[in-house]
Amino acid sequence: MNTQEVTFVRIYLTEGEGKLEGLLQGLYNEHKVQGFTVFRAISGFGKSGKMHYSSLMDISLDLPVAVEFFDEPVRVASILEQLAKDIEPGHIVSWRATLMV
Repeated sequence: MNTQEVTFVRIYLTEGEGKLEGLLQGLYNEHKVQGFTVFRAISGFGKSGKMHYSSLMDISLDLPVAVEFFDEPVRVASILEQLAKDIEPGHIVSWRATLMV
């Protein structure tokens, strides 16, 4: 089995921020990352302390979302420099990973 070293990135947003669509378009069209996934959470909170949650009585359009993507470390470093201009500090986490190819 062959492996490839990659950098894995997770970005935390909320739907109401209006940044998700632009982020995904950039990752797909401009940066052409190897892959990404978006997870929609049922609840969460960040440094604001405001709880975002979904309930049966309320259809929230401001739920937390996590965007994950991976690519070669050099490419990710360049992407992160650009993302730092648009994403609030403390909302991006990255780590090294091994991709099975």
